[in-house]
Amino acid sequence: MEYLIIMWLCSTIPGNDCRQIQTGITKFKDHYDCALYGYKHSVTTMESLDKDFINEYGAYSKFVCSKQEPKQETKQDI
Repeated sequence: MEYLIIMWLCSTIPGNDCRQIQTGITKFKDHYDCALYGYKHSVTTMESLDKDFINEYGAYSKFVCSKQEPKQETKQDI
């Protein structure tokens, strides 16, 4: 079983949609590793942004770790 991470950069300003951002690593062996990476990457992302930008747009990050079931082979895959 593996976990995939998806991360967004968002704004508290109405009408500004969240935008998906790159995370470098996207697959993890368990939820723990995915969540820990997500929080660490969030800090790195926020620290890379200008303080005025964060304050002006109310910028914040969010992420989700999604469990991926192993793909089952079908006769077409063989």
